[in-house]
Amino acid sequence: MFRGVTQLALDNKGRLAIPAKHRETLAARDDGHLVLTADPGHCLLLYPLSEWEPIQQRLMALSSFNAQIRELQRRLVGYAEDVVMDASGRILVPPALRRYAQLDKAVVLVGQGAKFELWDKESWDGRMDQGGGPGQGGLPPELEGFSL
Repeated sequence: MFRGVTQLALDNKGRLAIPAKHRETLAARDDGHLVLTADPGHCLLLYPLSEWEPIQQRLMALSSFNAQIRELQRRLVGYAEDVVMDASGRILVPPALRRYAQLDKAVVLVGQGAKFELWDKESWDGRMDQGGGPGQGGLPPELEGFSL
């Protein structure tokens, strides 16, 4: 399980050094083969290959006659890129994905259980400054009775 928030920097070539605390786990799983894709919230999602493949299969099994499903398929599968950690524990973030998430130099890697989110630091800070509360409409029904 991946958790924690880590502030990082992309190098001039668009490479991201995976934090040491996650490197060994990712290298052992799928030999460091990962999938990087676009999230509708304008961050990137980073999955170990074995976690991504069932998601892609389920998503592509849905009917593309539904416009919302088709848009999600286009975004998640269309932007999906296979990336491999190099010997130094770095991955290359492709230019199209850097543009999509507006990644410049300062980025934030956020552990989300089986995957990571990769955010532009300013976007992440702005999102966190909003308070992260339930917002308009209150809590979703799935969280009723949930306690921390």
